[in-house]
Amino acid sequence: MSESLFNHLLNPSVDPGRAAIELADGRRATYGDLRAASGRMANAIAAAGVRPGDRVAVQVEKSFEALVLYLGCLRSGAVYLPLNTAYTPTELGYFIGDAEPALVVCDPARLDATAAMAGDARLLTLDAEGRGTLADALAAQPDDFATVARGTDDLAAILYTSGTTGRSKGAMLTQGNLLSNARVLCAEWRFTQDDVLLHALPLFHTHGLFVACNVALMAGATMILLPRFDPAAMLERLPRSTAMMGVPTFYTRLLGQDALTADLCRSVRLFVSGSAPLLAETHRAWESRTGHRILERYGMTETGMLTSNPYDGDRIAGTVGLPLPGVKARIADPQTGALLPDGEIGVVEVKGPNVFKGYWRMPEKTAAEFRADGFFITGDLGRIDERGYLHIVGRGKDLIISGGFNVYPKEVEGEIDALPGVLESAVIGVPHPDFGEGVVAVLVPDHSTPVTEASVTAALTERLARYKQPKRVIVVDELPRNSMGKVQKALLRELHAGLFQ
Repeated sequence: MSESLFNHLLNPSVDPGRAAIELADGRRATYGDLRAASGRMANAIAAAGVRPGDRVAVQVEKSFEALVLYLGCLRSGAVYLPLNTAYTPTELGYFIGDAEPALVVCDPARLDATAAMAGDARLLTLDAEGRGTLADALAAQPDDFATVARGTDDLAAILYTSGTTGRSKGAMLTQGNLLSNARVLCAEWRFTQDDVLLHALPLFHTHGLFVACNVALMAGATMILLPRFDPAAMLERLPRSTAMMGVPTFYTRLLGQDALTADLCRSVRLFVSGSAPLLAETHRAWESRTGHRILERYGMTETGMLTSNPYDGDRIAGTVGLPLPGVKARIADPQTGALLPDGEIGVVEVKGPNVFKGYWRMPEKTAAEFRADGFFITGDLGRIDERGYLHIVGRGKDLIISGGFNVYPKEVEGEIDALPGVLESAVIGVPHPDFGEGVVAVLVPDHSTPVTEASVTAALTERLARYKQPKRVIVVDELPRNSMGKVQKALLRELHAGLFQ
């Protein structure tokens, strides 16, 4: 078998009659159905003029057909480029211009706005119900498709991650990156064909696509695919599930439901949390309420999963566990790169077959993010304790994680500073009971025109994805600075720490 990820996710040896997907309305698809659908999709992608190695940009709602589109890209040798459905046309224009996809697939409701950005790319549509011009194109395609052979180093996907300068970077993930990570997670988290994974994560994100879907499919398991997180829908399906993956917000909101009990979770063997730090009190509250200790892990868009609390062994609240097999993790001085002993705080650096190939068309940025010995500099601050468990204690470059999504302050500040009446701004993340961190903008007016919280919020609605938009805007006379003139964001975070409490 080649190292094509597709051949491992939809292995022909898996019983084609096994249930692969269950949808919110109760419809089911077997592994045979999924393989046939991926064949039709791969044929449609090829018919649209997409060749192996070409990019396919996708901004669609979560659906069975959206998952098949991902699999069809893998099968046809195309490079899958998922885009957050919250991205505005302005943001979309940057990604399309940078990646130069051969095909763009969007929701029919966004057709006009996307067409204005698509350039020479072929444009097809797909809505949340699986309808659109892509669906029309599938109808004429056969089920059979000769899966394109791919090597370990061939690109499978490009995921954009926001840059601290405001320019997003395309993380190039290879067949080998995704395959190695899925294999390790299947083994470490004990996934088998007997599992039923409750899936309410988005499909444009590493967590929902490369962790949840890849692991479940590789194991031959069943996925209950919900279009979005809905507490009532989750609680209704928990008794038929054996595993659930979520962000901390899922767990805090489920804890707010009286119906959540240990008996309701009796069939579940594994609850996984990631994409943002899980508060220790949430960890304790979940165990008290359900009898289960949440397994917290740590990863990045550029690397997939890096560490995990053990399946068997101590799952320690406040830590992200031990390096996964094949992954090396170390702590270095952020300034000098000198390695630090256990217990000391520094920048987390990692190496392994899951670490990405580099940033799309950014060789200098790629070189700057790797040490000479091949270790990737994550930018996260952490320490490794005497047992080898990694503790993430902060994030370099002032990254904010809100509801599981990365928000880089520089990008938001750039949009705010461009508004009439704004002299300068500082964007910070402060503790939020639901989202982990809430985005807060602190700005100084130039008095040329009135600036209010409402006016700034309204102006950003069409310019930034919703999760990047500040939940509060505070107008001040000046920003605090140190002796070197640098804005003291740590002081701002301290001043506004109780804003959402």
